[in-house]
Amino acid sequence: MDDEVTPIRKQYLDIKKNYPKAIVFFRLGDFYETFDEDAEITSRELDLVLTARKVSKTAKVPMAGIPYHAVDNYLARLIDKGYHVAIAEQVGEQPDKGLFEREVVRVVTPGTVIEPVLLKSDANNYLAAAVETPKGIGIAYADITTGEFFASVIRAENNSGAFTAELTRLHPAEILISDKNTIEIPAAFSVTTVPNAIFDPTRCAEILCKILDVPTLDSFGFSAGSPAIQAAGAIARYLDANQPTTLKLLTRLNAYSLDDFMTLDVSTRRNLELTETLRSNDPKGSLLGVLDTTVTPMGKRAIRQWVSKPLTDIARIRQRLDAVDIFVANGVRRAEIRAAMKPLNDLERLINRVTGGMAIPRDLISLQNSLDALPEIIALLPEDLPILGRLHESARIREMLHDTISPDSPATLMTSGVIRRGYSAELDEVYNNSEYARDWMANLEKVERERTGLRTLKVSYNKVFGYYIEISKSLAAAAPPEYIRKQTLVNAERFITPEMKEYEALVLNAEDSIRSIENRLFYQLCDEIGRESAEILETARGLATLDVLTALAESAALNKYVKPEINESAEIEIKGGRHPVVELTMKSGERFIPNDIRFTETEQIHVVTGPNMSGKSTYLRQTAIILLMAQMGSFVPADSAKIGIVDRIFTRIGAQDEIHAGLSTFMVEMVETANILNNATPRSFLILDEIGRGTSTYDGLSIAWSVVEFIHNAPHLRSRTLFATHYHELTKLAETLPNLKNYNVAVSDHDGTVVFLHKIIPGAADRSYGIHVGQIAGLPKPVINRANEILSRLEAEGNSPAKVREEPLIQMALFPETNPIVDALEKVDVNAISPIEAINLLYEWKSRFGR
Repeated sequence: MDDEVTPIRKQYLDIKKNYPKAIVFFRLGDFYETFDEDAEITSRELDLVLTARKVSKTAKVPMAGIPYHAVDNYLARLIDKGYHVAIAEQVGEQPDKGLFEREVVRVVTPGTVIEPVLLKSDANNYLAAAVETPKGIGIAYADITTGEFFASVIRAENNSGAFTAELTRLHPAEILISDKNTIEIPAAFSVTTVPNAIFDPTRCAEILCKILDVPTLDSFGFSAGSPAIQAAGAIARYLDANQPTTLKLLTRLNAYSLDDFMTLDVSTRRNLELTETLRSNDPKGSLLGVLDTTVTPMGKRAIRQWVSKPLTDIARIRQRLDAVDIFVANGVRRAEIRAAMKPLNDLERLINRVTGGMAIPRDLISLQNSLDALPEIIALLPEDLPILGRLHESARIREMLHDTISPDSPATLMTSGVIRRGYSAELDEVYNNSEYARDWMANLEKVERERTGLRTLKVSYNKVFGYYIEISKSLAAAAPPEYIRKQTLVNAERFITPEMKEYEALVLNAEDSIRSIENRLFYQLCDEIGRESAEILETARGLATLDVLTALAESAALNKYVKPEINESAEIEIKGGRHPVVELTMKSGERFIPNDIRFTETEQIHVVTGPNMSGKSTYLRQTAIILLMAQMGSFVPADSAKIGIVDRIFTRIGAQDEIHAGLSTFMVEMVETANILNNATPRSFLILDEIGRGTSTYDGLSIAWSVVEFIHNAPHLRSRTLFATHYHELTKLAETLPNLKNYNVAVSDHDGTVVFLHKIIPGAADRSYGIHVGQIAGLPKPVINRANEILSRLEAEGNSPAKVREEPLIQMALFPETNPIVDALEKVDVNAISPIEAINLLYEWKSRFGR
């Protein structure tokens, strides 16, 4: 019962009752303590010692503590694991008897982190919300550290994979969904389930109008009852409940449409390795890793967005390309601008911390240093560059910062010295009085010795009595009459004087007075800066764009990229195209072999044949990446490029078993192919690599054949397509499909020496060279020799590759005296194989050894 527990336990339980789903960090002196199940979680996740605390005469509960000065590190680890943490602080003054009042000052969740040490400077930290309605899926996202706030509706008829693709693009730190939600969210995302009432359309519209300070949301492009309003309103209401001070950072809600930029589904982003590699999930080795030479945190976030969101509006693409062209043409100016931007701090997040009342003194120094760099940067800009918007020098704010903040300001407001001397007469008076009092105290001993003639007289200080005069016992009787006896010791007497107490008060109270005045002046300055936050934020975003433009120009100049021509046609013509990542990772002495590609009204599908290891996959990927780079506004790795606008890029390259979803390699391949065929348009660009290879030869060939025909003939498709295959039978389609052309990878075969030339040429491959690839891979020589014997016999008998694979291969055993199925069975680890692997293995043996 409550009356049986300690008062502090009761206080904790009252707080925990209101935050049942969060770990409560309960401030006790110099520690944040966690209790009960929270303590067990904290101990396990943070590797902390689990102790116990007595909460009544007979009961103890688990407890784990974190030093308050090291909380950010521990908090980051919990947030990374998806936990929510409620910070309960001691507030007000501690009463003479009783407890500090404690209240939750904020709830930290993955999408509401504001501490710089918990954030990645090169990526946004989005809080997203999604709601499904008959009108479609409303989706919104906000970054409270930068002020970005966007919302959209994914129409029901367009939702096949579009919602998941958009989540993948955004990669939000946290997604809010209703407790009555029916939307499928991939397991990779951190999901927070909230009451369905948070998505109430009326309440959502009300809070948005309130924080945006508008009577209606019509001016932002949203109609009443829009699912986008529900999603955006849910974000606002969630922030209002957990971190209300951050709402003032959301000053504008931007409507957007998925049609504004190129659609890239999950597998395409993965296969093209846009922002991270497949193997290591590292930006190094990805397209972003090649293009990102930005020098500011704002620029790094912006270029990630550009890579993830190529445009479909030709005018905007050309505007970006023209701006990059200016900086490519003028290398000196580009270098000067990049050097001038390098000292910039994260202006975007700095101004939002100031506006939100979360800044510390060092933030204002960083802001001042960044604003000081603006005049030089602006002076270096070309005269006409509208893409940057307006860059403001913010001279008044710069001057205020210089006048107000001390250059030697401490890290926090807990220590005095934040405000520059000479700024405030009130503050200077306290400083002067304090310094005079300290000097007076420092000289008192000398003065009093000379005045009284008592050579053993000392002036000292301790925390109990404050300042006092001490005289030895033998001379104490000679103390002046104005001395007031304070304490008697064995060998001495201690005295005070009224004048001493006055100066002591000036000394001891000065620090509190100084901190109080400095705090007031600091937040007044933050309020003043906040009034011009929109102007500074506009500058920050313009600088981010400038950083990206000069970075893309730097990459273009260093890597010999060219300006692509973007048009409305359905044609694509790339001459001397290269893969931007592969060409930079080649070994010394190796040379990347460029290739041409051309799509026209009468050449819509390329069937590409050729051996493995010959460069087909690189060719496929580089074409898609060049298209993407062009539409994000970058120059491209080619001799020249003319590109008819692409609305979507789809790739079907390789696959892995998704055991967790119960899907085999072949099923994954078919699901991805179905997604492409159901969602591609005549404006789309498709890459299909080895369709049908996950099943038997006849099944696979039949599927691949029908897929090519469907893309070629279906009126809603007829997409520009690169179709790589080992099924040579597909090359015959060129005889019946007028818009299909065959291409292959050139091979030099002279006297048995085979060299892959990595050059794509017209026509079909005459053979697969699979045995040669096996030789390169290091198969034993007897295996290679025997394979050549079998191939020669089969070719002499006139067997097609398809027929060969259907024949019982038991006749082709290398060692006829053995039983191949017994040999295969002996190699299986029965204890390690999964049910799906076992089924697939039986199917393979049936195909290989069955009659």
